Amino acid sequence: MTTVPLQLGIRAHDLGQLPIEKLTQKMNDYHFTHAHFAIKKSFPDSLRSVQKMTPGTANYIHSHFSKAGIKISILGSYVNLSSLDLSVRKQAIADFKKHIYLAKDFGASMVATETGSVGNGYTEENFTEEAYQIALESVREIVAEAEKFGVVVAIESGINHPIYTAPLLRRLVDEVNSPNIKVILDCANLMSVTNYQKQEEVIEEAFRLLDDYIIALHIKDFIVEDNKIKIVPVGQGWMKYEAIMHYAKYESPHIFTSLEATTEPHLEESIALIKRIYDKV
Repeated sequence: MTTVPLQLGIRAHDLGQLPIEKLTQKMNDYHFTHAHFAIKKSFPDSLRSVQKMTPGTANYIHSHFSKAGIKISILGSYVNLSSLDLSVRKQAIADFKKHIYLAKDFGASMVATETGSVGNGYTEENFTEEAYQIALESVREIVAEAEKFGVVVAIESGINHPIYTAPLLRRLVDEVNSPNIKVILDCANLMSVTNYQKQEEVIEEAFRLLDDYIIALHIKDFIVEDNKIKIVPVGQGWMKYEAIMHYAKYESPHIFTSLEATTEPHLEESIALIKRIYDKV
């Protein structure tokens, strides 16, 4: 029997836009050890623009988290790396690079994103080779920047993005071919209306293809409603977590594991469920 504890954290803005002292206190109350943190989602008032962020901004936030014993495990930079509008894409890349530059000041070693959309939100045009190539070009550019700073770019696949399956994510990692590109695995993000009934196979494939590159796990839940995937609080849907918790416990001990899209008043129940499954596997 392993006694390795689960490194459970949360996407910080799921706790709401709170003053930093209240946010860290709330994280302590729930015994979270780390945060997936996106400054423009949690503290928009601290951010006139991403380009105006300074080491002072990052240090202020890092010092408050650190004082509370909480690590910023992942610096979230939600940008659209795949927009067909070149000006949008250039700004997205510049903003991501700013996060790379400041990652160490935030106390983080990785900056994360999904790959965006060639349109505004959902479009089937994301599922084309053209969309993949745009995403690849953008990711190559940000990873080259990350190499200069010793920072990791963590890419997450998402069902409505140009990188929407585990095989495509593995292709991206292979083609970028850098030690500075890694993967955040969110198995709920791999679920679609055509594959959710085979979720164990989808999860097994993801771990098989991406194992060497997985640097963090995201925990979400889903149902299908109106023939669409709908994200729901953890424990309220159809996601099966046993294989994910087994991976966290035995294959990648201490891996940063974060709850996502789960807010109060569901948190206590969701945390208890994940810990129960982790203890049981």
